[in-house]
Formats: sequence, C-alpha cells, structure tokens
Amino acid sequence: MAGDSIRETLAQNIKRFRETRNMSQADLAFEAGISIPFLSDIERGNKWPSPETIGKIAEAFHIESYLLFLPNFYEKEENKILIRRIMNEISVAQNTAMKAVCEKYVH
Repeated sequence: MAGDSIRETLAQNIKRFRETRNMSQADLAFEAGISIPFLSDIERGNKWPSPETIGKIAEAFHIESYLLFLPNFYEKEENKILIRRIMNEISVAQNTAMKAVCEKYVH
C-alpha cells in the first residue's frame, strides 16, 4: 500500500468513525487533545499525525489504533453490523453506569 493510500485510508476512517459516533470535529479534537484545524487537515489527508496522536484519536473512539488503518473497513457489511453492536453495547454500558452514579448520589 502506497503512502498516499495509507493516508487516505486513515483520513477516511477517522472521519467515518467520528460520524458514526455523531461527534463533531470539535468533540473529537477535544477528546484527543489536538486542535480542530489539525484534525481537519488529518481528515482531508493534508497532514500526517504522529503515532502518539493516532493513539489519542483511537483512545477517543475507544478502539485499537490499527482499526484506523484497515482499508474499506466501513464498506464491509459485517463490519457495519459489528460497529452498530459495539455502539449499542457502549450506550447500554454508559446508561447503566450513569444510573448507578445517580442512584449513589441522589439518596
């Protein structure tokens, strides 16, 4: 895979992961500790992030970094189903945790 293809794949996957999670660029930039213009440049394929920045972006998505480099990840139907399941499980886990915290402090 040529460098440009890797950069394109990374850019597309970051944008798709972000959109799947209904995150704005500002949301992701904040979570990853980077600037919005830098994130925008990464998503357009104009800038190449450091390994540390790639790790921070992956952490913001709660995924392993390598998933950001898988070509055509979102085009495969089984991956779309997997992503939906993961997002649903995360949502349920967040709701359960929030409920437990609220119950702890409301009483």
